Amino acid sequence: MNAKKVFFLVEGQTEESFVNRVLGPNLSPLLTCVPVLLTTKTVKSGADFKGGILSYARVRKEILRLLADSSATAVTTMLDYYGLPASFPGRDQAPPASGRERALQIEAFIAADIGHERFLPYIQVHEFEALLFSQPVTLAAAFPARKSLSAHLQKHRQAFPTPEDINDDPTTCPHRRIKNHAPEYRKATTGPIVAQRIGLAELRKECRHFDEWIASLQRLLG
Repeated sequence: MNAKKVFFLVEGQTEESFVNRVLGPNLSPLLTCVPVLLTTKTVKSGADFKGGILSYARVRKEILRLLADSSATAVTTMLDYYGLPASFPGRDQAPPASGRERALQIEAFIAADIGHERFLPYIQVHEFEALLFSQPVTLAAAFPARKSLSAHLQKHRQAFPTPEDINDDPTTCPHRRIKNHAPEYRKATTGPIVAQRIGLAELRKECRHFDEWIASLQRLLG
């Protein structure tokens, strides 16, 4: 049986590496996961590349371009809620209480705007680093010289019901909580490696919205 191809429109090298390291190997042989890096306002170089989205118009154009490729069974996105431009459909609506509900709201608006059966939008709550708080001990192990890091990260994790509830304030968002204790953390290199070590099953168990996305992909692909 031939694997079905899925395009993952991602906003940065971190997510691109995550698709290649974690999603691709775990979802094959049913899927061929093809990350497509969104052109952003940030120069795409360096281990700490953060990406960044210019506008929904740019994202929409790229989604439609990928959907025009009939070789793909599906097109999905992996975009952070954190820093998402106000131009995104639903972004200026009154936000629901939880991050998951906010992401679901925006995903519904995008899906309605694109209006294509092969399109499955996904907004990461609140950003990629939330996934790493699924297992703080494994994250801390990436920095063996920092003996108290595990305790600090565990404390952050325990302050919220789930990793996806860690908020989107610029001073307390997931990546900032990591950098405050481990300034050497590099988003595009360390992040995907740690996610790979944690494993897809654990990420899905701890992060409900992320799990729902993977399950939806599996259903879409039959």
